[in-house]
Amino acid sequence: MADAARARKVADRIKTLIAQGLGSIIKDPDLGFVTITDVRVTNDLQHASVFYTVFGDEAQRAKTTYLLEENRGKLRSHVGKNLGIRLTPSLEFIADAIPETAAHLEDLLREARERDAAVAAAAAGATHAGDADPYRHDDDDSGEADDIEVEADDAESDAAPARAETSGTDRA
Repeated sequence: MADAARARKVADRIKTLIAQGLGSIIKDPDLGFVTITDVRVTNDLQHASVFYTVFGDEAQRAKTTYLLEENRGKLRSHVGKNLGIRLTPSLEFIADAIPETAAHLEDLLREARERDAAVAAAAAGATHAGDADPYRHDDDDSGEADDIEVEADDAESDAAPARAETSGTDRA
C-alpha cells in the first residue's frame, strides 16, 4: 500500500503524461478538443480514474469518448513507459460534469438576479403598512415615568437610615 501523498504525485504525473501524449497517440481527426481535468489514483496505485472534458456538441463528445476507450491500451502503455513505477495502473476515462454543472449554476444565478430585480421593482413604489411613525409621542406618558423615579428615590432614602441604625447597635 502506498501512502496518499505518493498516490497524488503519481496522479499528477499521469495527468501530465496523458495530456501531452493524447494527440500523438490518438491520430484520429475526429478527436475533439480534450482537456484532462483530474486524475485520481487508488492508494495501492492499481487503478487511475481520468476525468476529461470535451469542447463541442454531443456528437463530438460521443466520438471522443469512443476514441478514448478504443485507445485506452495505447495510452496505458505510454503512461507505463514514462511513469517509472513497477506496476502500471489501469485507466478509466470518465467524462467530467463540471461544464454542465457550471452551466446549471449560471442558469440558477441568472434566475435569482431576475427575481431580485422583480422584488426591487415592486418595492420601489411601496409604502409601509400602518402609520408612518408607529411610536407614540403623547405628553402624558412622560409625567408618569417621572413619578416612578421619585417613588424609587424615596424608598432608597428610607432604607439607608435603617441600615445605619442596625450597624451601630452591632458595635456596642
